[in-house]
Amino acid sequence: MQHTAQHNTPSQKGGSSFGGGFSGKGFAHPPRNVDALAIDPGMNVADFGSGSGAYVLLIADALKGYGHVYAVDIQRDLLRRTVNEASRKGYANVSAIHADLEKPRASKLSDEALDLVLVSNLLFQLEDASAVLEEARRILRPNGRLAIIDWSDSPPDGERRMGPQKKDIVTKESALELARKAGFGLQREFPAGGHHYGLILKVAPKANI
Repeated sequence: MQHTAQHNTPSQKGGSSFGGGFSGKGFAHPPRNVDALAIDPGMNVADFGSGSGAYVLLIADALKGYGHVYAVDIQRDLLRRTVNEASRKGYANVSAIHADLEKPRASKLSDEALDLVLVSNLLFQLEDASAVLEEARRILRPNGRLAIIDWSDSPPDGERRMGPQKKDIVTKESALELARKAGFGLQREFPAGGHHYGLILKVAPKANI
């Protein structure tokens, strides 16, 4: 079961150290990462494990009022905050979906309905990461893409460590293998910020899975 939410940043009030910071400490940088996703107006996008909604709001802005972005998370309070903040900013193309993504068809979205699924700082928190990637594969169109951003290591911060415990880190190589088994092939990598990796994957033809 997915235990906690994602995308909180050390610079955000009440944020979790699990999220990516906005450059001050060299962590993941959501604005730059959204640019790397090449989002065009009219796309339909889901953010799995949307957490504080940082990526959701940036994606909504990139869509320029055309298309839709779904915030999918297990924490209702964070979903409410995301929707409220989207409304405050004037984004009418944001919806919240409460879901435990490790359960079958948890996102409640239709088959082959989306252009992009983002999975950021989520894999290390899951007991069954394969189930989440399989759900992403189900809802993506044949030309759809999966973006994975996650921790590459657990850097020290004084006597503590930022991010997940070392034993919980899902390495880039492990993420690629999980994605391959779920029906994806690597399209490209991108720099996702300090102590993170970024992957863009495409839906693989069924004959090649």
